[in-house]
Amino acid sequence: MTDSVYKVIEVIGTSKESWERAAANAVEQASKSLRDLRVAEVVELDLQLDATGKVEAYRSKLNLSFKFEGT
Repeated sequence: MTDSVYKVIEVIGTSKESWERAAANAVEQASKSLRDLRVAEVVELDLQLDATGKVEAYRSKLNLSFKFEGT
């Protein structure tokens, strides 16, 4: 196996359905502009609330890693 270098970025996905869908949305969107995604690590889950305390959206914060080209 050859040595490799990876970059890690933070992204936040949202969904009105679930944290799982929010995470999937983040990965799907990131994959449109990043190549060779390797790992998605969920690091935080939270909720967006309206003025009455009702859940408006689920939010998933992820660290995404991808391989640097040429390594």
